[in-house]
Amino acid sequence: QVQLVESGGGLVQPGGSLRLSCAASGSIFKIYDMGWYRQAPGKQRELVASIGSSDSTYYINSVKGRFTIARDDAKNTVYLQMNSLKPEDTAVYYCNVKLLTIATTTENYWGQGTQVTVSS
Repeated sequence: QVQLVESGGGLVQPGGSLRLSCAASGSIFKIYDMGWYRQAPGKQRELVASIGSSDSTYYINSVKGRFTIARDDAKNTVYLQMNSLKPEDTAVYYCNVKLLTIATTTENYWGQGTQVTVSS
């Protein structure tokens, strides 16, 4: 069994910063891809940023230059540093991890979600 625990969301003014964290624990042998998705009210969940096991990264266009994704494999943790936040970044943010379990099965896990609200 694998658990993902997210932290770091909250309320911030436009132009402010937040740092999200997502720690994975449990029967993990190797973590492949780690990513952050978000879902705003009335909208579909979208991939915001991802990072592969070789540290290759992807960002959705709307966050390029403002958000930075990073991972610490020693801690099985992925981070999302969000700077210059805009009201349109308001959403519930979910981490997603693709990993190889100790039982040698490849599985996909989601965090519980953390609310990010950008408002003055």
